[in-house]
Amino acid sequence: MIAVTDHGPVRELRLDRPPANALSPDLLARLCDLVDAAPEEGARALVVSGSPGMFTGGLDVPLLLGLDRAGMADAWELFHRSMRTLAASPLPVVAAMTGHSPGGGTVLALFCDRRVAAAGPFRLGLNEVSVGIPLPGVILAALRRQVGPRHAERLAVTGALLDALAALEVGLVDEVAPEDEVVQRAVGWCRQLLELPPGAVAATRSEARADLVALFDHVDRAALEAELERCWYAEEAQRILTALVERLTRRS
Repeated sequence: MIAVTDHGPVRELRLDRPPANALSPDLLARLCDLVDAAPEEGARALVVSGSPGMFTGGLDVPLLLGLDRAGMADAWELFHRSMRTLAASPLPVVAAMTGHSPGGGTVLALFCDRRVAAAGPFRLGLNEVSVGIPLPGVILAALRRQVGPRHAERLAVTGALLDALAALEVGLVDEVAPEDEVVQRAVGWCRQLLELPPGAVAATRSEARADLVALFDHVDRAALEAELERCWYAEEAQRILTALVERLTRRS
């Protein structure tokens, strides 16, 4: 589900779960394991990429709707672990957003050091409210950290999906590149960072990102289960999510 390619000291982790690289629990667990293992295996920076035209379509909603409450709690806990793993990685991590990145795709990118988005007819953003799910507090805080309070409120409340240039304008991404250059630009940024004194970079980066990591200090199993009851299992959310899956099933 994830292809590993080393570009010298920069390791690329390419999401590879066709057709949409949907974020299943298995894929998220694999991503966490690869990020955690990378420093000991000699990597000095990471790039998380996707397929041409599709970074990831977000959480695998059809799969998640089929889980019982315990399974869904496990999956929700793993999703938060994925965010924290990216935020706390001792290695710089760049999201190479190679195409569409709605919902969970943009969430993962928020916890990376940098976001490079593909120019073109692709959409990214946090569209949770459009499927009846209030934006979880940790994600809203990360969004506010990235784009500031005013833009965060607008993007979160409306569930807006933006093209890359509009996302760049509000600060949701840091760079826009042609679709076939996104990974190259991400790797290039990592290489530039690695030319700086490593000790100074590591210490400063750790301090600068401490607030992002601290968002998870009070995220325990009980809090996540309570959040699921308020958000995922709310009548409105279940009705909209079920209708969404039915539409997807008919199209396939």
